[in-house]
Amino acid sequence: MNTHWTTVVCVKKGNSVAMASDGQVTVGNYIIKEGAEKIRKLAGGKIIVGFAGAVSDALSLLQRLEEKLEEYRGNLRRAAVELAKLWRTDKVLRMLEAQIVATDGEDCLLISGNGDLLEPDEGIIAVGSGAPYAIAAGKALFRETKLSAEEIARKSLEIASSLCIYTNNRIKVEVIKK
Repeated sequence: MNTHWTTVVCVKKGNSVAMASDGQVTVGNYIIKEGAEKIRKLAGGKIIVGFAGAVSDALSLLQRLEEKLEEYRGNLRRAAVELAKLWRTDKVLRMLEAQIVATDGEDCLLISGNGDLLEPDEGIIAVGSGAPYAIAAGKALFRETKLSAEEIARKSLEIASSLCIYTNNRIKVEVIKK
């Protein structure tokens, strides 16, 4: 799977979860767009999702996730399990190149076509080409500062954008507070 994508990071701290993404769209080795929206709200704004990968693939998967959320009455964990199973077993969906991060303010989940449904130990998860940088920065900020989830998400993406050529500093952040 091509990993030259954007970066999306999700940070859970206290009663708040923040998801941040950059806005860069890259085709091959050049930038097409700098201000793309890669975070969406689902289930009437109760769930935030971010995606990395082929946009049409990701949007198709987000539509399936929204269908699963309706089917399971907004239960993100259950909907994510069912999407991961479907994504892995369906002939057409199996070919899609994208990754999704989703949160309902309690669970922070990474969903992929490999059948992965991962929840981080420390409340920080990321997808895309800058994910390792965002996770490393996020963990350091989480452990060593008193910053909020929103501040950690934004700063970790700023750091990732300074290291990853497929990530820019046009950052959008969404927050859910419980």
